[in-house]
Amino acid sequence: MNWDVIVIGGGGAGLAAAASAAESGASVLLLESELELGGSTQLSAGMFTAAGTSVQAALGVDDSPERFFQHYMDLNQWMLKPGLVRAFCEQAGPTLEWLLGLGVEIPAVVSHNAHMPGLCQAGVEDVWRGHVPKDQGLGLVQVLARACRTGGVEIVLGTRVDRLLHEDGRVVGAVADDVEVRAGAVVVASGGFARDPELLDRYYPSAGRAGDALFVVAAPGSRGDHLRFGEQVGAAVTGHEWGLMLPTAYFQRLHHWQSGFPPRSRVYVNGHGRRFMDEDASYAVSGGIIEAQDGPVWAIFDERARRGLPPGYAHWTPEHVLAEAEADRTARAATLPELAETIGVPADALVATVERWNAQLPHGRDDDFLRHRTLAAKGADGPLDPIGEPPFYAVRTLPAELVCTHAGLEINASAQVLDARGDVVPGLYAAGEAGAGVLGPRYVGGGNAVANALTMGRIAGLDAARTAGASAAA
Repeated sequence: MNWDVIVIGGGGAGLAAAASAAESGASVLLLESELELGGSTQLSAGMFTAAGTSVQAALGVDDSPERFFQHYMDLNQWMLKPGLVRAFCEQAGPTLEWLLGLGVEIPAVVSHNAHMPGLCQAGVEDVWRGHVPKDQGLGLVQVLARACRTGGVEIVLGTRVDRLLHEDGRVVGAVADDVEVRAGAVVVASGGFARDPELLDRYYPSAGRAGDALFVVAAPGSRGDHLRFGEQVGAAVTGHEWGLMLPTAYFQRLHHWQSGFPPRSRVYVNGHGRRFMDEDASYAVSGGIIEAQDGPVWAIFDERARRGLPPGYAHWTPEHVLAEAEADRTARAATLPELAETIGVPADALVATVERWNAQLPHGRDDDFLRHRTLAAKGADGPLDPIGEPPFYAVRTLPAELVCTHAGLEINASAQVLDARGDVVPGLYAAGEAGAGVLGPRYVGGGNAVANALTMGRIAGLDAARTAGASAAA
């Protein structure tokens, strides 16, 4: 049969597109390459960044899409197309309300992290916009999958699309398992390319700077199919060298909620032995700050901090850090000057840095980098311990956890794919990591990727349904 809309990919963007198109009355076929729905959305905390929402209003938070837009563009140095980003910022709130109507639960309470349901600080915004749902990203996927099935979406798992059908300058369907399937419109929502080393080298080569420390937490289906589809139809690609790399210790190989967290009482120093940042700064900005430093960046802490690490994690535990030190992979020394010599930084600078840190943060304030404000936003209780009990440790810290890639098919405010001239490729839409231009050089904060996927997925599904209807009428 011919379908109104074919959606390629069953992650958050694809599910949102399929549910929205079906809600509009379109017949929808969803093709997912993996054996289950969810993609990277299912693996996430599900945080959704949006402005002017009912959750914010219930907590007395005064916010607006315009304020969100200004922050978003400023943080990205206005390197994104304002029209597209404005559409995203204006529709993120309505998309969140749509999700709430479908059954997603986000309580109107203050949250202090991405795993505590409620409203939290997503990045470095002055008005909190991080909406954390109950049941995390899995809960979002379950609600959207239920909406798809209720709406009559035909879902086919374990089916990877080979190519698009492109006739007379228009996308008219897709080919999967050598079977042609026709439709009035196609939405590409197949995820990013974090799992394809060749595409990483081509479109996000800076990720390779992490070397052997690099590890990927994106879904297995993040193989860059969208880029291959784009080549078939002459689509423009944008977002080269954009993506999200989270700062981690060199020895981490899992997401931080599994690897664990570094000691609270730590100081980050650069190649000059100087402190240069709030150690708890949002990953919206922390990766860029670390990348801008001269020389390697080191997390400095003492024996008391090592012993105080909680059990139950894979990497940041007292035993694992000790084992790394015993293997000479983590630097350890009896004095700070000796530690400075080991890691190749000026001893007087490192000693002065730790002394200044001890004079401030253990007493509740950080006049230099205002870390006390970040700790308060995270609900941290009690003062930090001074760094003073030998031996002292230095752990190499760098952006090495690859979460998502931002290079993809260039889209407009309706999620329509554009060609090399900037014209619409008729019948083709893209959303999530596959549709580029919303996720920019600077990740705005927790929930940016999920909000982009679901918001632009919904926009794509609604417009694709209209396109298919118009095409059928013609």
